[in-house]
Amino acid sequence: MHIRKIITAIEETYSEAGQPEDPPLRKVAVIAIVKNPYSGKAYQEDLSSLTAASEALGTQITELANNAMKPYAMQSYGKASVVGTAGEQQHGAAMVTTIYGNTMRAAAGGGAAWIASTSKRMDTGGIIDVPLAHKDALYVRSHYDTMTVMIPDAPLPDEIGIICCYANRGQLNARVGGLEANAIIGDDGLT
Repeated sequence: MHIRKIITAIEETYSEAGQPEDPPLRKVAVIAIVKNPYSGKAYQEDLSSLTAASEALGTQITELANNAMKPYAMQSYGKASVVGTAGEQQHGAAMVTTIYGNTMRAAAGGGAAWIASTSKRMDTGGIIDVPLAHKDALYVRSHYDTMTVMIPDAPLPDEIGIICCYANRGQLNARVGGLEANAIIGDDGLT
């Protein structure tokens, strides 16, 4: 696929409601903006070429995300796609299937849980909230979160944006109960 650009966004939060936390909550999103080969064309039943292309693209951007997350381990993940207005929502959805998800799991050192996902068509410069959930147990309530992503000059009408998102821990000051992450993994969050 023709890649126009790749964007890496890092958000790091040190305190919530005046309560500092250690380690901070780091969220990383990597967005690949690619040309949509089906943009402006008549309905296409078979979108498997997009799904196949997502594997190499996923490997490339998840490696960038992994590097941006260091020194922390990836505890939660989510994925998303955005499609320019000359394409269909399904064009993006075809690129964030299990094949793409498996590249995300590999980058996170494995993951047993389903990967939260969303997709939408949008104008250039739109905003999408990428859902996050714990990589090994979907019911870890503290890790239900989002990362808001805005791409200033994308997607153009004939583009697709593919997004991988990771976090090193759950919400700051999590205290509403439920399954806890440290019951699944160590609680230091370091690699």
